Amino acid sequence: MSFRRGVVRQSKFRHVFAQAWKAEHCLDDVRVTRVTWEGPLCAANPKFIAVIVEAGGGGAFLVLPLTKSGRVDQSTPTVCGHAAPVLDIQWCPHDDNVIASASEDCTVKIWQIPDGGLTAPMTEAAVNLEGHSKRVGIVAWHPTALNILLTAGCDNLLCVWDVGTGELVYQLSDAHPDLIYSVSWNREGSVICTTCKDKALRVIDPRRGTMYDHMICLCNDPDTQVREKAHEGTRPMRAVFLADGKILTTGFSRMSERQLALWDTKDLSEPMAVQEMDTSNGVLLPFYDPDTNMVYLCGKGDCTIRYFEVTDESPYVHFLSLYSSKEPQRGAGFLSKRGVDVNKCEIARFYKLHERKVEPISMTVPRKSDLFQGDLYPDTAGLEPSLLAEDWIAGQDAPPLLVSLSGGYTAPPSKSNTLRGRPKLLPQTNSSTASTASSAAASREMESEAMEQVQVGRETEGGVERVRKEVRTQTGSQQS
Repeated sequence: MSFRRGVVRQSKFRHVFAQAWKAEHCLDDVRVTRVTWEGPLCAANPKFIAVIVEAGGGGAFLVLPLTKSGRVDQSTPTVCGHAAPVLDIQWCPHDDNVIASASEDCTVKIWQIPDGGLTAPMTEAAVNLEGHSKRVGIVAWHPTALNILLTAGCDNLLCVWDVGTGELVYQLSDAHPDLIYSVSWNREGSVICTTCKDKALRVIDPRRGTMYDHMICLCNDPDTQVREKAHEGTRPMRAVFLADGKILTTGFSRMSERQLALWDTKDLSEPMAVQEMDTSNGVLLPFYDPDTNMVYLCGKGDCTIRYFEVTDESPYVHFLSLYSSKEPQRGAGFLSKRGVDVNKCEIARFYKLHERKVEPISMTVPRKSDLFQGDLYPDTAGLEPSLLAEDWIAGQDAPPLLVSLSGGYTAPPSKSNTLRGRPKLLPQTNSSTASTASSAAASREMESEAMEQVQVGRETEGGVERVRKEVRTQTGSQQS
């Protein structure tokens, strides 16, 4: 590896170390899917871990509580509503019980997982999204707008959905001439960056274009930024937006060496930095933590996880260390920051997929104090969305709403009554709509109570009248 090392650089993350959990805390007998797709195959949040698994006919993924460990029984229920293998899954950033899945059956489905996990196989999705003509390999929730989901398929289409209504609101049909490898939103969700089989890196605002038939198609938009041959190798590339608007890509050189590169979106003509690593052929999956500005690279088929810190100082991308083990990884899930153990100075956690096992790996900063380390845990993105779907569609952008991790994070209970038929997937409430909704609810409650009182009054009047009749009857018989 040709990582640059010079004068010792000051950083609180220089000594981050990775440690696999003990065997009794792993998940065993998990039959990880053998599908040939270059995705992570796993997703985790503070409540659940989801893993795409082998399924006899159709496609399925396993959802388990994050606290689950030990052997997973083969009779454990799965989410199994797809007609073909599942290729990608991602938890909603605004509801820890909602997950999206993409499949070879050309559909995307939205599922609501009950607190505690599944007690029976789940075959009926809360929302079905049908708009792709070929298999769908990528799902990406909008980071700040409620119910906005982006999907990418092997038909070279990018689709943006409002899952609250099930509507396709934008379709980017001519932006990519070949297979889309990766999609990443920027921090505010105003633009996306994509990588494609044509070796190009693109920066796109999916809302720009010409409107017709309630849909928008992006056709050769002059505002789309394109960098051709971001990496010259033929193997798949990946790209991820960083918090400051820069883009980090992974790919291969012309000599098949694995590379990472840093790009400034203001000028994509040349990368700010390029580092070459090795000649392994596994695709490097980048996982980015905006709170620490660290990037973790997991190669499919590798036995290592490399991690870097991105700063404003040259050479900008600083190699920190690597975690190495004996077994290669089939995929990896990256836990959202709200789920880490702040009492142990854990700044990140991976769920490494083996052939039949899921192994947690913690990234920890060594500290002697037991107090909350505020410098390691700045406020992080919470569950509350910054915008409603219609606000984003109308052109608004907003950064994520942040929460403190001081004292640890407790996940709220499921919003179990939010999915009935085809309503809004999540309750779309801000300060004004919340007050309107609460006043409407109070009005309905008062109305119901008034109706009950009227009914009681009617019943009471009827009872009094019957008593009067009985008295009159008895009096008449006595007089006769």
